[in-house]
Amino acid sequence: MTTDELVDIEIKLLMDGVYQVYGYDFREYAEASLRRRLIQWLSGSGFATFSLAQSQLLRDRVFFDSLLRGITVNVSEIFRDPAFFKAVREHVVPYLKTYPFVKIWHAGCSTGEEAYSMAILLLEEGLKGRFRIYATDINEEVIRKAQDGIYPLKEMQRFTKNYQQSGGTGSFSDYYTARYEHAILSPSLRENIVFAAHNLAVDGDFGEMNLILCRNVMIYFKQPLKERVLGLFDSSLLQGGYLCLGTKESLYQRQIAAHYEAITARMQIYRKQYANK
Repeated sequence: MTTDELVDIEIKLLMDGVYQVYGYDFREYAEASLRRRLIQWLSGSGFATFSLAQSQLLRDRVFFDSLLRGITVNVSEIFRDPAFFKAVREHVVPYLKTYPFVKIWHAGCSTGEEAYSMAILLLEEGLKGRFRIYATDINEEVIRKAQDGIYPLKEMQRFTKNYQQSGGTGSFSDYYTARYEHAILSPSLRENIVFAAHNLAVDGDFGEMNLILCRNVMIYFKQPLKERVLGLFDSSLLQGGYLCLGTKESLYQRQIAAHYEAITARMQIYRKQYANK
């Protein structure tokens, strides 16, 4: 048996153990991506093999959290992909304005930048007091960072540019306070957001959402898990509601595709059809 084959067996056993002990199910994550991240984590873990690391991983939650950080991807920025947020302003917000109150689920919110972006957008579009954003992620550590709403001050220039390109109607500097080398987002933005841990692989749905966003998360999933997650979104989304995916994701040949129409060809924004359509 080759070394690579042994590593694959060790990873499988480890992922089985992680699921049984902690409830995190990575067994349906894309193998190449998962393997690459695990090997990178192992190189800094102090253990020579996954088998040697497994005992401590299954008994030491702090050590497991380091593995979780290694597996999950937490790359985000405020108004990431400005063209997407501009499309939301133009195509989705007019629908949201027809409701007295709207609920939004941002799945895989990472450290919160895009959830705060959506809050800014909705406030500027006149929806103050009329929306609630449920921002969730599998990683509880990044959820805590998201709740803090504190980001490097050096990123603000880039974030400001994103904001302007997304169709921002005010001054981005009004939404944060500079303190030393950090930017602290306005507490008024956090009033509209509920941050919570949620595992797309095993947890249930959020009912009656007007808008669901899950961008560049499912690219790391195998096909069965993608179908499960899309089914979760479908059961959570109101008829006529909107589903937003990442630019590398789509509903093409997915089980729920027949119930959705593409609103923009490039931005992967879909609207759930009404039952009598």
